Amino acid sequence: MAESDLRSWYLRYGAALNDRDFDGLHEFVNDKVLLNGEPVTRDAVIAGLKQLVDAVPDIHWELAEMLIDRDRIAVRAINTGTPAKEWLGVPPSGASFEIVEHAIYRVENGRFVQMTNLHDSAEMLRQLTA
Repeated sequence: MAESDLRSWYLRYGAALNDRDFDGLHEFVNDKVLLNGEPVTRDAVIAGLKQLVDAVPDIHWELAEMLIDRDRIAVRAINTGTPAKEWLGVPPSGASFEIVEHAIYRVENGRFVQMTNLHDSAEMLRQLTA
């Protein structure tokens, strides 16, 4: 996939996340994928996202920066949200969070085959318990 095609493809993926189009994620995630180094199924990736949205209904991913190198995409995103249920061991209090997420993806045949995400969980917990 050409760099410009990969860029627009990833932007559509981000839009699907923010639109809660979980059925549409089948277009982006391979049947089997390495998620943070562990082999999982696409259904497991989608189930994890649904679980996140259930706990944080207003979660939003905002693309801040993207770099593409052949079949790899590196992203810096700003994640925001307000948990409505207990999440990460913290009961909902009305507190919101804003954190940076760094993600690296590898794409084959138009689908993610590797997804690695890193967040500052300690900062998120600090914001939720302040």
